[in-house]
Order: sequence, then structure tokens, then C-alpha cells
Amino acid sequence: MLLLYYHPHPTGLTYYVKTVAEGLAKRGHQVTVLASRHTKEAPLGEELLNGVRVLRLWAPVRISRGLIMPTYPWRLYRLMREHDVVNVHMPMLESGLAALVAGITGVKIVATHHADLVLPGGLINSLITKTMFAIQQSLSRRAACIVAYSEDNAAHSSYLAPFRHKVRTVYPPVIIPEPQPERVRQLQADWRNEAGPLIAFCGRFAEEKRPDLLIRSLEIVNKRYPNARVVFAGETDIPYEDTWNRFSDLVEGNRSQLIFLGLLTDKQELANFYAACDVLVVPSDIEVFGLVQGEAMLCGTPVITTNIYGGRVAVSVTGMGKLAKKGDWRSIGAAIIEVLDEPEKFTKTRETIADIFSFEKTVNEYEAIFFEYANS
Repeated sequence: MLLLYYHPHPTGLTYYVKTVAEGLAKRGHQVTVLASRHTKEAPLGEELLNGVRVLRLWAPVRISRGLIMPTYPWRLYRLMREHDVVNVHMPMLESGLAALVAGITGVKIVATHHADLVLPGGLINSLITKTMFAIQQSLSRRAACIVAYSEDNAAHSSYLAPFRHKVRTVYPPVIIPEPQPERVRQLQADWRNEAGPLIAFCGRFAEEKRPDLLIRSLEIVNKRYPNARVVFAGETDIPYEDTWNRFSDLVEGNRSQLIFLGLLTDKQELANFYAACDVLVVPSDIEVFGLVQGEAMLCGTPVITTNIYGGRVAVSVTGMGKLAKKGDWRSIGAAIIEVLDEPEKFTKTRETIADIFSFEKTVNEYEAIFFEYANS
């Protein structure tokens, strides 16, 4: 499995790869992850992590979200010769090299498409985006199969459009422990302003996630729920963009209604966070699926998300929430009020959600795809 950032990097993509890799390893498969040493805290070299062989390479140069790994080519070549199939997680700068080496070694590629790369504006980011598009097209032409999160995503992605005949859809792995009722009550007591509702945001304070829209929506929410508070779980100051700084005035102007928890790395605390809140809002402009939606639903919390391809799937297939207009904070505010007014209308049982987003089914489908394309 090839990706740029692996555990302990705190993103949905990393979590996706980690859970699938470990699920396959538990079934007796030899699974190797090749990734960068993205921070000095991450171990350099090889380790066995929950049954998965993880190899992190020296990455001295950063370009926007990308990293340059000087030893990557020969490491990749050696590993491909040892394995039956390679799973490349896009978008990734090294995808073109992976396609080339796979051609040399004869190993088939199964590519997983996580997102169309979208970066903040600017000449350099524009060049990076165009270059990455060309590289991903090269990989997709070489790939035997491309895994997409959903049919909705596959039908609308500019990356996948020319390769629909290769696309298989597999729901992402959604798994989270059950909330702890006592801890949930404690969090609610700590966060609530009198009897006001708690509105959750889980993710990076990044441009495409549009946290600013959620904050602006308080103007609408406050007309019905003046004591509402928004609880943010996730990183705020992102190294490769200035979203936090650009919206500092908006944050300060609403400070009394905002709570920032920082990044929650413990899955049990994350489950308690979801359960303590009355609704999760995902106001993104771009979202290939949004694992946080499935996690919140498993914890009994309805979801509001923007009506964008990929991102609307979880709410659409479960009915556990509402869709709002993309980029429209008034629409988001109105949807929040509707869910808070009639929460029982938008709530499903954990068993119902787990049946739709089954982790075992996700691993089963990946296993079947790998068997189909593995070199015998």
C-alpha cells in the first residue's frame, strides 16, 4: 500500500488505509505500507504496527502538502518485486513513478481514489494541481482497477471520468467504539451554555472544509437557539494554508459561542465528543465522503452536510440528517434548526447505520479485489 502520510498522521485518508491494512493483516495477509517519515516524531525505517509492516522513508523536502523522498524509487522497486499487488492511494505525487515501476515489475495496480486534489489559490498551487492531475491520469491508465468511495463520487470526479470502466465502488471503513454515557454527560455539562444545543465540527480548520460557514450560520441559529455553542475538534493552524489567520476576526467576533478542543486522537474520546453534541455539521465545499459523518451517526448524532457529490452520500443513504446548499451559511443555519427542532426525525439506531457502513464488508470487498488482480 502506497500513500504519503501514514499513522500517526491524523487524517481520514490515513485512518482509511490503516484500518483496511490492519483488517487484511488480521486475516493472514502480508501487508506492507510504504510512506514518508512526515514528522521527526514518527519512527524512521521499518516497524511492525498491529500486524502491518510499515516502512517510513526520509523526506527532507516539502512542497505544499507533498514530500520528496530521495530513496523512494529503489525502495519501491524492491517492494514491488516482493508483493503480489500494489494499492496506490491517490492523490499522490509518486503515483507516476509507481505506474512506471509496476510496468517494469509486472505487478498490477489497484488504485484507491480519495479526492480530486484541490489547493488554495495561487500560481504555485495552480501548477501543482495541474501537474498532479497529469500524474494521476498516468496512474489511472496503468491501473487494473480503481476503487472509489461511492457511485456519486465516481460519476462526478474529473479524475475518474475517463476511467469509469475500471471503477469499483467500496464504502470507506467506518468503525468507532460506543460512547461512554457518563463521560458524555460530563462533556455536555462542561460545554453547554444553560440548556443550549451543542453543534459539532470535526476536521481541519481548512479552506475546503469551510468552518467559516458554520460560524456564520450562528446568525440564523441564534434566532431560535441563542445559547447554542459550536464545538470544534481538529487542527486549527494548518502549515500549508492561512485559513485560521484569515478568519481570526470571525472567530473572535463569535468567541463566546465557540469551543476549540484541538485534535482528538483517541477514538473513544472522539465517540464521546460526537455523542455529547446534538448535531454534526460538515459544511465543506469538497468532500469525497466524510468519514466523520458515519462515525457521528454510529454514535447517535445526526448530520448536516452540504449537497455536494460524494459528501452527500452518508445522509442520502441513511436519512440521518439534512442536506444544505453548498457555500450558503443561511441554508446551513436553517438545516441546523430543523434537526434541532425534531431530532427524533433524523435519528437511526447504531445497528441500522452499522449495517449500511459495514467494516467487515469493506474489508471483504478489498480482499476480493486484491485476489482478483494479484500475480499468481
